[in-house]
Amino acid sequence: MNTTAAPYDTARLSELAQLLISNIRELSQAGWTPATSSNFSHRLDDRHAAITVSGRDKGRLVEADIMVVDWEGKAVGSDHRPSAETLLHTQLYKRFPEIGCVLHTHSPVQTIASRLYAGSGHIRLEGYELLKAFHGNSTHETAVDVPVFSNTQDMNFLAAQVDALLDQQCLWGYLIDGHGLYAWGRDMAEARRHLEAFEFLFHCELELRKLGCRH
Repeated sequence: MNTTAAPYDTARLSELAQLLISNIRELSQAGWTPATSSNFSHRLDDRHAAITVSGRDKGRLVEADIMVVDWEGKAVGSDHRPSAETLLHTQLYKRFPEIGCVLHTHSPVQTIASRLYAGSGHIRLEGYELLKAFHGNSTHETAVDVPVFSNTQDMNFLAAQVDALLDQQCLWGYLIDGHGLYAWGRDMAEARRHLEAFEFLFHCELELRKLGCRH
């Protein structure tokens, strides 16, 4: 029998698994995690994150579907396979100790917006009251440029692109062309707030385009 202690707090992992599962189920019910898409994580400690196992139906997760990875995206204490996009989560935890949760969803609004704005490389959100939902913003009299990165299967390359942009500006989320949205926060509640604010604001921009108010 293997009696080696796990290099992380297993009770904390169980607690985070339940937090992730309950929130992910709500996002799944909203239609933001079609098929087995999307991935979600939460900081476990200063070296590890709890993250969803690859290929699972996000509306039917159980505790065994939440695994642990290190900051290099490698599985810790498990034979399960993490998402291919794990590095996009762990790079944020590694770089920003204040980040506690990363959520990646594939709603129709997010995916359509990513396609329409891929050519410009970003979506500008300006003048909306809901911009105050983002941590650090206290006024609607501001503009937020949400990056849209080209899709690629090379996660090391994409992670490097994200990292380079993080050197230049403060971000709480970004889109990947034809893919979906990454949003994060200091904890689950803040990450959910950011995610839902992006969804609402993207929806507004798409509706304005339909009315001929955006080009």
